[in-house]
Amino acid sequence: MPHDGVIGPHPHAHHHHHHRRDDTASSRHAPTRRAVLAAGAGVLASQVPMAAQAQVVERMARAAIDWLATLDEKRRAQAVIAFADAERENWHYVPRSRRGLALRDMSESQRARAMAVLESGLGRGGMARVQGVRHLEDVLRQRQGAWRDPDNYALTLFGAPGAYPWGWRFEGHHLSLNVAAVAADRIAVTPAFWGANPARTADGFRLMGAVEDLGHELIRGLPEPLRRAAVIGDRSLGDIIAGPGRERDLGAPRGLALGEMDASARNRALAIIEGFLDALAPDVAAVQRQRVQDAGAASLRFAWAGPLDDGRAYYFRLHGTATLIELDNSQNDANHVHSVWRDLAADFGRDALADHYRRQPHR
Repeated sequence: MPHDGVIGPHPHAHHHHHHRRDDTASSRHAPTRRAVLAAGAGVLASQVPMAAQAQVVERMARAAIDWLATLDEKRRAQAVIAFADAERENWHYVPRSRRGLALRDMSESQRARAMAVLESGLGRGGMARVQGVRHLEDVLRQRQGAWRDPDNYALTLFGAPGAYPWGWRFEGHHLSLNVAAVAADRIAVTPAFWGANPARTADGFRLMGAVEDLGHELIRGLPEPLRRAAVIGDRSLGDIIAGPGRERDLGAPRGLALGEMDASARNRALAIIEGFLDALAPDVAAVQRQRVQDAGAASLRFAWAGPLDDGRAYYFRLHGTATLIELDNSQNDANHVHSVWRDLAADFGRDALADHYRRQPHR
């Protein structure tokens, strides 16, 4: 079924229902395809000291504590859920009510502090993308009515910030950001879902346009034998496969391994990954680049389904032992994007949690 998405305001843009100027401005800060491609070429270059991760975790805890300090007892009870609660892994990108505290139920100062929690993990590009999703929800609101609500995005804390493990989620229609701080120097930031309906607005705004274009350039630029290896279907698959609870439905990676590509094609594939990493704060992104490197980027496989010409429904993915990125543009006459980044070993911090409980048996 068709879905779409949205998110909350930037801390410096508190106007409740005057999104267009801010969102249009923020879209100009979204990374271009060229910038993403240039960054992707160096995606495997970083070594991340544990001290840097510790700084990220401390920054997140400070922002979350500051937000909690603005909430009264009732709102705090809505906002905080036990880390072990099954709700923490109950993610989705459809329009629905969510546990946590929605933007529409916050004061302006509470919203500003909530956005500071997002900014503790997201960079300028990520906050601009958040604004862009919100802008698209406002577009849908004008078309479909008030049930499309740019303020129906909830921030939820799991556990107590600074007392490990703890985490946060920011989620609503077409958006799901999930962060787990498993220890003072261990964080996880997946699953991360970004959606766009429309994928291209009448004024040309494309939330995921840089990543979409890289996929097309990669498949079109491959020599014919390699393209045949990459194509897994002549029609789009119709949606992402690894939605909530379905991350194992893909089976073994299929398609063309990055190690079989020339440097130009491989850099485009890495730049697709960078299209998700560049939403993060630079130090958070560096940690995730290291994970991609450690899992073996050359063994990632690129797969494409659908025709290669513009304006037709298509799907592509990068899939390895840990990294999974999917992007589908099929619905609404190929003008509705769903995209997801998953870490098959560490979604919700599962790998670090397993280590944590092995080393520190809990009674």
